[in-house]
Amino acid sequence: MKAIGYHNTGPADVLTMQQVARPEPGPRDLIVAVKGISVNPVDVKLRAARGPAGFDILGFDAAGVVVAIGAEVTGHAVGDEVFYAGDVTRAGTNAEFHAVDERIVGRKPASLGFPEAAGMPLTSITAWEMLFDSFRLTEGGGQGQSLLVIGGAGGVGSILIQLAKRLTGLTVIATASRPETQDWVRRMGADHVIDHRGDMVAQLRDLGLSPTYVAGLTATDQHWPAIVELIAPRGHIALIDDPQALDITSAKPKALSISWEFMFTRSMFGTDMEAQRDLLNRVSRMLDAGSLVSTVTERADELTVQSLTEAHERQESGRVIGKQVLPGLSA
Repeated sequence: MKAIGYHNTGPADVLTMQQVARPEPGPRDLIVAVKGISVNPVDVKLRAARGPAGFDILGFDAAGVVVAIGAEVTGHAVGDEVFYAGDVTRAGTNAEFHAVDERIVGRKPASLGFPEAAGMPLTSITAWEMLFDSFRLTEGGGQGQSLLVIGGAGGVGSILIQLAKRLTGLTVIATASRPETQDWVRRMGADHVIDHRGDMVAQLRDLGLSPTYVAGLTATDQHWPAIVELIAPRGHIALIDDPQALDITSAKPKALSISWEFMFTRSMFGTDMEAQRDLLNRVSRMLDAGSLVSTVTERADELTVQSLTEAHERQESGRVIGKQVLPGLSA
């Protein structure tokens, strides 16, 4: 089968296409003909930093059709249309066919095409786990409290705002610094918008809000002093980026909780993997019902080395709003 990957770490132009062996299903695996993919920050981080053992195929988000199943698969059948975010320890989805454990695979939303559906899994899982695993909120909970989403116009922020507004009682404040990103986070449902390039503490003071929860989606180290100052006592900070250092001792006087969200943890360690299947199925139903909307803003016409390279370069620019998607190699 055809696949796009890389032999050596480096800039986006290290990507190349070659023929590789089609995967065979393990006992709990589905083999999916990949008809839609998306690009995420993790793709470019790994391409720049992780040395491949031979030819490394990236890509995690996917939507496609099941063409084969393992002997122990019970929840899916050949012909099912599915979407999922994959496993960082296995070969990726930038290939014609992909092997994935059925326990992290949901039913594709019927209302979305394959590329658009592929834009939703990784960010939805991350946002859902942040709300309900990291913050330990319950559905309908958070009444009278607020959530600050730093970097609200990115892929995770776009769906986190929506999930928080649909499934909790939280007031949502999103940060965005450009007119187009400020308009976008309002469309996603943010109650208030502030500029993270300005004085966030003063802006929140003007709103009369001290968030109980802070989602650090980008530049957490740069915003750390402001986060500690503006958050409510006994608040919770969850982050997804990779700060080199944080002075967590500054969080002690307010007795703050600090945690990382990493959506690959369940598949890496084999813990409670079915939770991702279940939440993806819930997200799928919400998308079909119209209570969630697609966060896709950029679509390529075909998946080629050139189009994928350009998508990686766009991701590295830091100016992508929402999600980028492309057809899969089996489209």
